[in-house]
Amino acid sequence: MRTKHIVIPVAAGIAATLAAVVLATPATGVVGTVMARAGFIDPVDIKLKVGDQQKEVIHVPHAGDTVMQRIVFAPGGQSGWHSHPGPAIVLVARGELTLYSSDDPSCVGRHIGLGQGFVDEGQGHVHLARNLSGQETEVWVTYLDVPPGGGPRLDAADPGFCPF
Repeated sequence: MRTKHIVIPVAAGIAATLAAVVLATPATGVVGTVMARAGFIDPVDIKLKVGDQQKEVIHVPHAGDTVMQRIVFAPGGQSGWHSHPGPAIVLVARGELTLYSSDDPSCVGRHIGLGQGFVDEGQGHVHLARNLSGQETEVWVTYLDVPPGGGPRLDAADPGFCPF
């Protein structure tokens, strides 16, 4: 009997993992190159305040690895729905992006232009970036609090309300 109790939770975990892989929305027309990765030698506690009134505080009490990545979006390229394990600081070095959030069922994109940047809160904030222009777009991203040895991207399912 005891074996059945172990098998059921393990089978449920495997089924959930397979469902997440099937529902994942991979990137198309996007090439990312990790430029650097490092862990902090001393304990680091990071707080970012974002927004007009700086009410949104993103707190990383015990920061893991930091990863820096250069990402190039071809015209029409898109990142697929995803999130990050920790905050991400994104700078648009060339071109422009339109950013969509799974928190917005109206699917209104936010335009991010050349020389602009934004902070993604990470920790489960699911989003998708698209290059709607006719030229390549290049972004540089600094990912904070990436698990040691882990990746900065977590695939996510399509929330189902955007027409693309």
